[in-house]
Amino acid sequence: MSPDHNDCMTSLLPAHPLPQGAVRLSDWGVIRASGADARNVLHGQLTQDLLHLQAGQARLAGSCSPKGRLLARFVVWSVGADEVLLACSADLLPAVLKRLSMFVLRSKCKLVDASADWPLWGLAGDAARVALGGRAAGAVWSHADAGGVSLIRLPDAVIDGAGVPRWLWAGGEPSPMPALDPDTWRWLEVHSGVARVQAATSEQFVPQMVNLELVGGVNFQKGCYPGQEVVARSQYRGTLKRRAHIVVSPVALQPGQEIFHDADPGQPAGMVVLTGSLDRARHAALVELKLSALDGGSLHAGAPDGPRLTATALPYEIPAEAA
Repeated sequence: MSPDHNDCMTSLLPAHPLPQGAVRLSDWGVIRASGADARNVLHGQLTQDLLHLQAGQARLAGSCSPKGRLLARFVVWSVGADEVLLACSADLLPAVLKRLSMFVLRSKCKLVDASADWPLWGLAGDAARVALGGRAAGAVWSHADAGGVSLIRLPDAVIDGAGVPRWLWAGGEPSPMPALDPDTWRWLEVHSGVARVQAATSEQFVPQMVNLELVGGVNFQKGCYPGQEVVARSQYRGTLKRRAHIVVSPVALQPGQEIFHDADPGQPAGMVVLTGSLDRARHAALVELKLSALDGGSLHAGAPDGPRLTATALPYEIPAEAA
């Protein structure tokens, strides 16, 4: 059979169906902050304004070191006037919980690991939309609370121009629907362009290096928090030289893995932030890169002669002044 015929047959094969269904997010966990001063304590420690967090809203937020490096990234929402939930990667939850607890002092605030009380599920695609019914409606980062269950509308994953809707379900178990593989959920997470910090990447990135302010995770008017001066300086003094981009790969990648550019093989050009695979065949990653690494040449995973990576479009624009 000729190569041309093979190419023709390949073009006639059906495209991968877009993922849909539900998956238990065992690699996520939940911190509960409760008490009259809970919002004040968190407001002074995170990149987001939590004093004005309204019912029906969820927000992204980061926790930074004094050097402005992200220790963790949270999805934050309230389940009452004096109770706030923070969802983050489970592998760094104990360390982040310990650090946040250091700043409670005499405040009326109690921070605990509430992962067992608030199990998290990722829902995606048409099957999830049908199962959720009227609850599926709502803008990105809207939050609906009913019967002890929280439902948060996450940004769509965008694959080849098509959006796959996603939700975060917290508490109990959602209605029956097709099962999603955890790695498929992470593949969708990559294609949303929203970074999630894990233990392997904690303290590696200033928020802008992973586009956190572009997806609503940094409030520049809220006032002080650890690392705030570094984050503000990166924003307003034009010192930002790195951004997050989506790449596709012939092999599965790992968070924390270094990325190299063929024009400068002596030092890494970036780092893998988040990875996922579809059907164990299509691999993608959100990677933090030097902006100059996208001007030409080739990107490689793990070593200068490692697997070649191909950059693909983000679902949002990077401002021209930072590009």
